[in-house]
Amino acid sequence: MALAFHPRESSGTGEQKPARIAVFPGAWNPPTVAHVAIAEAGLRWADEVIWILPRAFPHKAFDGVGFEERLEMLRGVAAGSHRFSVAVADGGLYVEIADEAREFFGPAVEIGLLCGRDAAERIAAWDYGEPDVFDRMIERYPLLVAGRGGEYLPHAGHVDRVIPLPMGASFDEVSSSEVRRRVEQGLEWRSLVPEAIADLVAAGYR
Repeated sequence: MALAFHPRESSGTGEQKPARIAVFPGAWNPPTVAHVAIAEAGLRWADEVIWILPRAFPHKAFDGVGFEERLEMLRGVAAGSHRFSVAVADGGLYVEIADEAREFFGPAVEIGLLCGRDAAERIAAWDYGEPDVFDRMIERYPLLVAGRGGEYLPHAGHVDRVIPLPMGASFDEVSSSEVRRRVEQGLEWRSLVPEAIADLVAAGYR
C-alpha cells in the first residue's frame, strides 16, 4: 500500500495537481494550535499541506488514543482550510513518507518535508542503519523548518536544502504532552487545541 487520503480527496487526487506539497507527519496525540501554525507557515512554500498519520511510529509506541480517533481529529483540523489534506502512510520515517508521496503525486510535483525545529534535529540525527540516508533524503526533499523553540542550525552542506519558516507567534509552551497533562490534572487546556476538535479531545483524553 502507499499514501492513502482520508476522508476527503486532496487536490492531488484530482485532475489538477499542486506544484508543491508539504508533507507534515506526526503522532497527533492530539493536534495543537502550534501544529496548525506550523502548517500555515508551510503554506508560504507549498500549495498544499498534507497532515500525515503513519500506521506505525519509529520512535514511540502507538498507545493512548487510537489510530481512528487521531485520524478523526486530523479530519477536523483539515476541514478548516481548503489547502489542508489528511493522509495515512504505511511508513513511519520521514523519508518513507516522502517516498510514498512521490509515488502518489509523480515526479512533476515538488515535495517538501514540514516540521518544527525539534523534529528537524531528530530526523537529522536519526540512526537509519546505514550512512548518508539523511543526506540523500534532503537532496530529494527540502526540509521546511518552522522556527519554534529556537532556530534550526543545519549542517553546512545542507543549508541550501533547508527552508526556514518564520512563525508569527511563540508556541514554545504548547505541546501535545502539555495538553494531555492539563486534561489529566483538570487544568485549562482548550486554548491549546484547535476549537474544531476540542470536543473530540475532551472525549478521547478524559
